[in-house]
Amino acid sequence: MLNLSKQLRLTREVMISPNLADKFSEADLNAIGNHVWEGYDRDRVSRMRWETRTQAAMDLAMQVQKDKNFPWPGCSNVAFPLVTIATLQFHSRAYPAILQGPDLVKCRVVGSDPTGEEQARALRVGRHMSYQLMEEDQCWEEQHDRLLINIPIVGCAFKKTYFDGRAGHNVSELVLAQDLVLDYYAKSVEECARKTQIIPRYRNELHEGIVSGIYRDVREEGWYNSHAVPMRNPSTESEDRRHGEAQPQADFDTPFTTLEQHCWLDLDGDGYREPYIVTIEFQSRAVLRIVARWDSLDDIERTSRGEIIRIRPTEYYTKYGFIPSPDGGVYDMGFGNLLGPLNESTNSLLNQLIDAGTMANTAGGFLGRGAKIRGGTYTFAPLEWKRVDSTGDDLRRSIFPLPVREPSMVLFQLLSLLIDYTNRISGTTDTLVGENPGQNTPAMTTQTMVEQGQKIFVAIFKRVWRSMREEFKKLYILNSIYTPDMKAFGEEGRVLREDYRGDASRIVPAADPNVVSEQEKMVRAQTLKQAAMTTPGYNVVEVERNYLRALHVDGIDLFYPGPDKIPPGQDPKMAVEQMKLQVKQAALDLEKMKFLMELQEEQRLNNAKILELQAKAAKLVEEAGGIRTGQQISAFQTAIGALKAHDESLRKKAELLMSAMESDREYANGSPSNGGGMARLAGPPSNQGATSPSPEMEGGGEGAMGGGGLY
Repeated sequence: MLNLSKQLRLTREVMISPNLADKFSEADLNAIGNHVWEGYDRDRVSRMRWETRTQAAMDLAMQVQKDKNFPWPGCSNVAFPLVTIATLQFHSRAYPAILQGPDLVKCRVVGSDPTGEEQARALRVGRHMSYQLMEEDQCWEEQHDRLLINIPIVGCAFKKTYFDGRAGHNVSELVLAQDLVLDYYAKSVEECARKTQIIPRYRNELHEGIVSGIYRDVREEGWYNSHAVPMRNPSTESEDRRHGEAQPQADFDTPFTTLEQHCWLDLDGDGYREPYIVTIEFQSRAVLRIVARWDSLDDIERTSRGEIIRIRPTEYYTKYGFIPSPDGGVYDMGFGNLLGPLNESTNSLLNQLIDAGTMANTAGGFLGRGAKIRGGTYTFAPLEWKRVDSTGDDLRRSIFPLPVREPSMVLFQLLSLLIDYTNRISGTTDTLVGENPGQNTPAMTTQTMVEQGQKIFVAIFKRVWRSMREEFKKLYILNSIYTPDMKAFGEEGRVLREDYRGDASRIVPAADPNVVSEQEKMVRAQTLKQAAMTTPGYNVVEVERNYLRALHVDGIDLFYPGPDKIPPGQDPKMAVEQMKLQVKQAALDLEKMKFLMELQEEQRLNNAKILELQAKAAKLVEEAGGIRTGQQISAFQTAIGALKAHDESLRKKAELLMSAMESDREYANGSPSNGGGMARLAGPPSNQGATSPSPEMEGGGEGAMGGGGLY
């Protein structure tokens, strides 16, 4: 019971003051500091057995090898990673299942929403809070990752949620269980009368707090101007000595240890203790800060005569539990506690087998007096023989090997039994860690085995999901206090302070606590999509978005903006007319193709005639011998020129026809870029409208030369 010389009156000034320590005398501050330290010490003593178990569990998880001299110095000292495997298996499932992409928070719509305003508000709140966790508070995801790998070992961890004035945004930081001292048998974190967080603070941090008015000015006190003394845990000092670790040497850069206690103190002398936060330095017990732990005067309930009925305190801590402790303790159990004894037994059996094998391979024996050999230790190399003064019979009678047995098969079977049951407890059976159960195992049997094996994780995931919901509620309340009237975030996000005036219980994590694997999530999304396609009444847009989220598609709005944001489909009548036009165009294209093939065949024959004439002209040139031969060569060249001109005419006609066909296809498909139709063609699809050949080609063949031909 505190007996203070000065008492506070609960006013708004007391509630908003950054530090109430200056309102008390030095004697009162010493009394408060001693009261806080004694409360911390009582709570620490109540959880000493838990600290011992937790330290042993952490040693097993971190594969810490302790000094071992039995049965002989340098014997086997293997630490089997049972706790480590169980921890990694849980973390590998929990991390992707709980933190599913950038959308972490969603706000539920309760009741009817005919105008859609509540749905729009819920979307704004969910996106803003997700942005705060993933972008604004850059350490949140990393610390949540550490939390998910710490709770399967220790059993629980805590999140401290508050508004950081220096950073200018909400903070939800990880507090390890060993750094938050509670009465072990408290009912819950919320109902615990004292919560003491151990916080190391450097000298610069204290100086900043003193200058800014957060901490009381203690710069003239002796403890502040001397080296800080690191806090040592008595339960771990013997362990440190066993590991060969020494207490670190203190210097000017060693951080001070502060105790931030969330407690109840009667500072107004009315017999009712009010919620405060008191910060003291551990070694000197000097009070650094006293601040009220309620947000508004509305949190104080009074009678009609003005007497305080109760005060609703602001809760900062959220507990993340693994498996509730059966003895009713506030600290939960982890794999370190559950598997610790089995892991220790497994280590003993494994080391005994290794030591037995070492003894069987290297056992010595006894030498009798009849063995005449030199003294000392003998070692043998392959193909090596050593000379002695005794005969073989004397050696056989004088040397007696030590009777050593091979490693026991019973111990090996017992080791396998312990490992098997350890895997059953931790849910790390062969099927769940990715090993093949057998070549002839049916697929449904394997899937059922995996589903049943994951039941242990479903319950733990629900506890983590429930804790995340409590943490998000605290962030929601902080946003209702500290969010500006209109806040812009991200690229195009907007949120209003009025959006946070609703009930905080509507805030939930976006992750599904019942789904622990990607396969299960995908199966559910596919089943929901199939049901929406066959049964009316579903929100098809949200079903499709849920399916894309199950596929982990980034930028869903880009790939699927929704049916209201895409251009309308084509009129059915226009589609029928378009199909008719395409059929007509196909028939016309067929006729054009026939005409094109005729042109190509004519061009091929024309090229053959050109080659024939060129060959005859070359032969005449070789046999040149008179005027008539020169005339014949000149006639050949004229005929070849005429054929080439005709070939060029055929080529241009084919190109024109192909261009017309392409334009007609575009017109039939609904994009008449050039007017379409056959009107652009030089003539009908036959030879009647073709360009007339040159006079030399009339009559065709070799007679086209006129004047009796070349022969």
